[in-house]
Amino acid sequence: MIFGTQNCISSSVSKLISSATTSSSSCLQKRFITKVRLKWVKNRSIDHIIDMDTDLKAACLLKDAIKRSSTGFLTAKSVSDWHKLLGLTFPVLRFFRRYPTLFHEFPHARYANLPCFRLTDTAMLLDSEEQTIHQTYESDTMERLCRVLMMMKSRTMPLQSLHSLKWDLGLPDNFEKTLVPKYPDDFCFVRTSNGLPGLRLAQWHDEFSVSALQRKNESNKTGDEYRQFKRGKTALSFPMNFPRGYGAQKKVKAWMEEFQKLPYISPYEDSRQIDPNSDLMEKRAVGVLHEFLSLTIHKKTKRNYLRSLREELNLPHKFTRLFTRYPGIFYLSLKCKTTTVTLKEGYQRGSLVDPHPLVRTRKKFYHVMKTGLLYRSKGEIVTPQQDVLLDGDANSETDQAETEEEEIGTDDECYEETSAAEEDESDAD
Repeated sequence: MIFGTQNCISSSVSKLISSATTSSSSCLQKRFITKVRLKWVKNRSIDHIIDMDTDLKAACLLKDAIKRSSTGFLTAKSVSDWHKLLGLTFPVLRFFRRYPTLFHEFPHARYANLPCFRLTDTAMLLDSEEQTIHQTYESDTMERLCRVLMMMKSRTMPLQSLHSLKWDLGLPDNFEKTLVPKYPDDFCFVRTSNGLPGLRLAQWHDEFSVSALQRKNESNKTGDEYRQFKRGKTALSFPMNFPRGYGAQKKVKAWMEEFQKLPYISPYEDSRQIDPNSDLMEKRAVGVLHEFLSLTIHKKTKRNYLRSLREELNLPHKFTRLFTRYPGIFYLSLKCKTTTVTLKEGYQRGSLVDPHPLVRTRKKFYHVMKTGLLYRSKGEIVTPQQDVLLDGDANSETDQAETEEEEIGTDDECYEETSAAEEDESDAD
């Protein structure tokens, strides 16, 4: 069958677990390395990025909704209850009016007191650039979607979950109509176990079943070192970037050394033979979350999105505690009245290390939004179209420099401890 290669993968995992259990059974059968619990700390730099991206995501989702509308515009009444869906804490009407460089307001033809909004010429110009990027990098998007489905236990995801993640995964709007039908040998539409419409992987790709951590180590290690890893003689280490003061603690150092020595289980391999209460399973869960966040183009997503996929990803019930237990790998943000999980290695000095082309276009959207706020305060709502496309990257660099300066200036205060009550509250939501 199309998933026949899974037998080989399952066999390799069995050998790895068997050899690891023989050589370091105490590490795999006991949980002595999991006793260290670190307090949640705030990272102002990443919180600032999440704050900006919240409005940016809402603006892009509204832009797509206007494009889908048969009339080419949205009324204030039709979006009056969308604020939670968009992640906003205030009415959508106020959001529309906040960014006049993206959304043009005009009265309804029949109801003069009903505000309507359509896209400005600048917004349509940027959307055209976004669609060009989707077409240019379509194979990259297809590969990313395949990898996500390959991580699922049933190789299937509800379309509802994929729609929630389409912004994070860089999927085009209406991807089930514009992208999926182009690859009938790779995807198929099905009904999930609970009767919901879903997308299933129709063909396994061995070349995609290499995680981001494996690819990174393969490029950094010498040929001999990587061959030793593939033979199970060495373990892959996760990049660590601890908050100030944590990395130097002897207890934390000893804990991380033991954790890094555990065998690495690829998130694309069958993990059903691993003891769910073992340290090995915990490292495997960290690896799954690491890979999933690596597949997102902003290297972050909402925690609730991951919760909805817990069973399919074969994660433990309380897997969200891993985000605060491993602050060198993940950052858990409570910004904007939601909980966002970020892969720390994806960011450096307040910006993405390797931004996807789609991220660069989204930065141009954000520049237009900020310019709209500036002009609005001066009583103007005009933005030169050419400046957006030609100077978008330069303005992004300016924003980056401002963020870096802020981070450097508050370096000593960049991380602040919270009380145990706040930590428990963050675990509970």
